[in-house]
Amino acid sequence: MAAKAREAKLDLIKKHIKVFPDFPSKGVLFRDICPLLKDPLALTAVTDLLEEHVRLTHPEVDLIVGLDARGFLFGPLLAQRLGVGFVVIRKKGKLPGPTVSVSYTLEYGQAEVEVQEDAVYPGQKVLLIDDLLATGGTLYAACELMKKKQADLLGCMVVIELKDLRGFERVKPISVFSLVQY
Repeated sequence: MAAKAREAKLDLIKKHIKVFPDFPSKGVLFRDICPLLKDPLALTAVTDLLEEHVRLTHPEVDLIVGLDARGFLFGPLLAQRLGVGFVVIRKKGKLPGPTVSVSYTLEYGQAEVEVQEDAVYPGQKVLLIDDLLATGGTLYAACELMKKKQADLLGCMVVIELKDLRGFERVKPISVFSLVQY
């Protein structure tokens, strides 16, 4: 994709990310992707740019793995474009059948994420996807879960990265690709 077309798509995406000050609490500047999802051209732009990134950097990918819940919005679209499978990582207790889980620490306590036991096999090449990278807690847990499953974790992708919160440091040495940074 030409640089000019890429920039036009990024501008369209940025235009469709709505900002809500003091949500969910005072001092937080919330970046809402709902307007982006509502606009078919903006959603196509996200999928196009993620697909381009994967085809250029990770053409060997076997699975796109989406994080609960907004990774579920972008992951299946990307997986379908790439002709690969899609797997979900959910909060504890949301998946049927045998699961594998990892617990992690959040600012306000403990949480746990899980994947179905047979969803990812050792050696499968996977990419993680979510809508937002902030402090990196959930993405870190997802990386740990993929390590536990002995997957070959190629990298992480997000639509929005809040650079000041330095979440990318939490998942090092795994690379993080973000479309939009604030």
